[in-house]
Amino acid sequence: MDQRNKVYPKKNLGQHFLKDTAIASRIAGSLTGEGYNTVLEIGPGMGILTGYLLERGFSDFRVIEIDNESVHYIKEHFPGLTNIITGDFLSMDIEKVFDNKMAIIGNFPYNISTQILFKVLKHREKVVEITGMLQKEVAERICAGPGSKTYGILSVLLQAFYKTEYLFTVSEHVFSPPPKVKSGVIRLTRNDVMSLGCDEVLFFRVVKACFNQRRKTLRNSVRAAFELTRDDYHEFGLRPEQLSVEQFIQLTRWIDENRIKSE
Repeated sequence: MDQRNKVYPKKNLGQHFLKDTAIASRIAGSLTGEGYNTVLEIGPGMGILTGYLLERGFSDFRVIEIDNESVHYIKEHFPGLTNIITGDFLSMDIEKVFDNKMAIIGNFPYNISTQILFKVLKHREKVVEITGMLQKEVAERICAGPGSKTYGILSVLLQAFYKTEYLFTVSEHVFSPPPKVKSGVIRLTRNDVMSLGCDEVLFFRVVKACFNQRRKTLRNSVRAAFELTRDDYHEFGLRPEQLSVEQFIQLTRWIDENRIKSE
């Protein structure tokens, strides 16, 4: 019996173990290795991706795994991997644990993939590249452009700071157990934007407020979320999916200048 069967996927952790070595090799190979020496794999499971990442020879390669059964398996089957973190990535203090620019990679559990990416956004000055396998629908949404029905909050916020690329689709049949949907592999590469040129906390609020009522025009969604002194913004007749990242930045500046700010 294959030794890998010692680790059993756990539904509560959203685990679906990749079985196809060619796909694992392709995912590992999609990291560019440019601008960082530190790589963190989230949720190695049975290590099918881990082995190929070790072959890449990154000077600082670490994995983080919340499942104790998987941790024991990784320690046994990859004795050369000395930096195994037992814990939850969402609870990790990235600034304290990592000193240098880094990349993140993994077969992200569907149920927390969006949370992983929102956490990456908070640490965008440190995390310069992400390669992840997510639910295909979410992967497509992240990479969608203005005008697309799938263009939304994640698209705008991530594209403000990262170049997004949809790399390839993965069949549900190459996992154990197979998920009910296909997966998509994406790569996010930090762009050269150091500042958006607007209040970035407000920018996040504006994007979320607009897409939370995506069927409404900007006028209606913005007026519902902010108290304004004026109502004449030139793009108020548009819907949120029609705006580019730059247009959202301009809208944020206008709102900042024309909102009633509480003392």
